Amino acid sequence: MAVSVDTVYQRVLTLANKEQRGYITPQEFNLLANQAQMAIFESYFYTKNNRDRIEPDRDREQDETDISELMAKKLGIFQSNETVTDGHTFPATITLNSVDYSVFQTGRVFYNNQVAEKVSINEADRVSRSIRHVSSTMGQGPIFSDNVTNGRDILVYSGSTEPVTTGVTVECFREPTNANWAYVVVNDKAMYNSTLAVDFELHRSEEDTLVNSILELAGIVINKPGLAAIGTQKVGGEQALQKT
Repeated sequence: MAVSVDTVYQRVLTLANKEQRGYITPQEFNLLANQAQMAIFESYFYTKNNRDRIEPDRDREQDETDISELMAKKLGIFQSNETVTDGHTFPATITLNSVDYSVFQTGRVFYNNQVAEKVSINEADRVSRSIRHVSSTMGQGPIFSDNVTNGRDILVYSGSTEPVTTGVTVECFREPTNANWAYVVVNDKAMYNSTLAVDFELHRSEEDTLVNSILELAGIVINKPGLAAIGTQKVGGEQALQKT
């Protein structure tokens, strides 16, 4: 479930006006909103890395307090498995509903739906040179390494001294769609146009974070330090809570 761009804008305006900090135009809001959305999106990868380090895999029942599961849901909105061209080149874009989105980050590599283990370039080179080495690792699953050839990303091996060229996919995370508070001008006033508006793609739990992040940025843009301080304080409080 997406976050309503209109709800966020109205909350931002209400809080800004309550503090008598000035008006934020739709154009300013859209620029700041997408900057805030991208910053929140990028933070998911750092948060996930931190959670993975402090919460190693363990056999326990999942419940509503599982933060790692929530992070997976937040990232899952943007995740898809894409074909690796000729087994060695990652896609640069993901097409969704006839629209191309840039790939922001890649994750696990798969060969025939098996997760491939990453090895060093030196280890992959030994595999490519030794039939005996390949034979000794048969049945242990595919491996891959970085590719030193320009324009190519990886080399994948599975039971052969030759890298595979088909059946390779990679977990990709695309960038979010730009949010847009669309409007029409009526009597010199901007009125919300729900037909053309584009909501935030972030998880619904991010509504407060979006509002506070936009307030922080808006305070800087319209030179209202007090407004920026309010946003900074609230965002900092949310981040501290999420890390506990």
